[in-house]
Amino acid sequence: MLAEGGFLAPGEEADELIAAAGGDDSALDAMVRRRLTGEPLAWITGSVEFCGIQILVDPGVFVPRWHTEPLVARAAELLPPDGIGVDVCTGSGAVARVLADRHPHARVVGTDLDPAAVACARRNGVAAYAGDLFAPLPHELVGAVDVVIGAVPFVPSDELWLLQRDTFTFESPLAYDGGPDGCDLLRRVVAESPPVLRAGGALVLALGGRQHELLQPDLERAGFTGVRVFADEEGDVRGIEAALGSGA
Repeated sequence: MLAEGGFLAPGEEADELIAAAGGDDSALDAMVRRRLTGEPLAWITGSVEFCGIQILVDPGVFVPRWHTEPLVARAAELLPPDGIGVDVCTGSGAVARVLADRHPHARVVGTDLDPAAVACARRNGVAAYAGDLFAPLPHELVGAVDVVIGAVPFVPSDELWLLQRDTFTFESPLAYDGGPDGCDLLRRVVAESPPVLRAGGALVLALGGRQHELLQPDLERAGFTGVRVFADEEGDVRGIEAALGSGA
């Protein structure tokens, strides 16, 4: 049924659904029918693998995507073993969970506007705070953070219709809509992260298209240097890394 529905990896999805059903044929049938409507697989099975870790994903919470994984790996390299990391727009807490697992002695926290996302992140063992970007951070972290990472909404508003069908049938546009050029939230993170970061701290952001070029003036104004662009195997831009200069 999944193959007939046009899914890209019907075999792998079928295996996940069979495992989640636990031998209950009626439960499996119900799960397959849900998937055929386009409902995200992770909402049906209750989890997704991300950077080698099984992440719990509650219905209604943004499902972490594979193309963020290289950025998370880089953020993990930048985070000192006993450092401080902040994951804004944490969603399920997938990014923060990976950073914390790779650095057990570091302090890693996440923030998100959506109470459901915060609850899900906490179920994944993340110290998550409800609020807008950096606003809910504990005061003692301000000026002491080593790495800020964010997979914030960055899809231009007029390109939302290009997303795959299960996106807006089920997921909220708030998880994707980045404004006219997709950079509304990206610019805010760039502008608001310097007071949070220590001098020399790193900023890692997921983005796409030419948004790294659009953000260059904002990065310079905020005092970031050494901008590095990440692209996937097909050459598509997936994110950037920058360091906060000591004079910022």
